[in-house]
Amino acid sequence: MVLASIDISRYVQLVTNIKYLPSQDFYLSYDAQADVVYINLQNPAASADDSELTNDDVIIRYNKHEEIIGLTILHASKR
Repeated sequence: MVLASIDISRYVQLVTNIKYLPSQDFYLSYDAQADVVYINLQNPAASADDSELTNDDVIIRYNKHEEIIGLTILHASKR
């Protein structure tokens, strides 16, 4: 068996705060070129009917029922 050629400790660090999140599925992707993290609460990701930008550069996406369907975190590597 070939050992992974990635630093798995970084992935382990990622999950340390999972226990503080609401108990629901979510889908995460990172665009390194744009330095943006996308968190979708639906799969497939739903189109937003509205959104708001917070003071800390997080876009909260809403559906037509004003439920949060996802987050877009800008400047992710600087956090």
